[in-house]
Amino acid sequence: MTTDLQFDFLVDKQKNTITIRREFAAKRELVWDCYTKSELLDRWFAPKPLKTKTKSMDFREGGHWHYAMVDPDGNEYWGIMDYITIQPIENYTALDGFCDDSGRLNPELPRARWDVTFTEAEDHAFVETLVAYNTLEDLESVIKMGMEEGLTSTLERLDELLLTLQKQ
Repeated sequence: MTTDLQFDFLVDKQKNTITIRREFAAKRELVWDCYTKSELLDRWFAPKPLKTKTKSMDFREGGHWHYAMVDPDGNEYWGIMDYITIQPIENYTALDGFCDDSGRLNPELPRARWDVTFTEAEDHAFVETLVAYNTLEDLESVIKMGMEEGLTSTLERLDELLLTLQKQ
């Protein structure tokens, strides 16, 4: 990650939320595409050394993204993002959760509502993600699972992808 780009990871235990504010050295439309197109998500949406593979994606209100993060040994960790609202190139909201390879939610693991907003200033995009959990226990669970470290690595991969895409 370029050290002069903004990255905030703010935990609010009173509201059971995490706010992630991240600046990218790219135009908003390109960053939006990286968040909303499976062929691009598969290139960055997992912390190193994991890879992402999409099983299905239907990016529309009421649609979903069903994906796995795959470790170097081939173990798969499945997730599903159910899209609630979409305002192209500005914002989307979704429910994110852990599931199995058929998309069935794992009730033992936390589910969160994501509110992702994209803004632009000159040649940089800003993404603010508000992740809201039902309980403090759910919030603390994902923090213990390494969400901050995993997200830091994942967003660094997006930086790398954006550099590649802008050179094409």
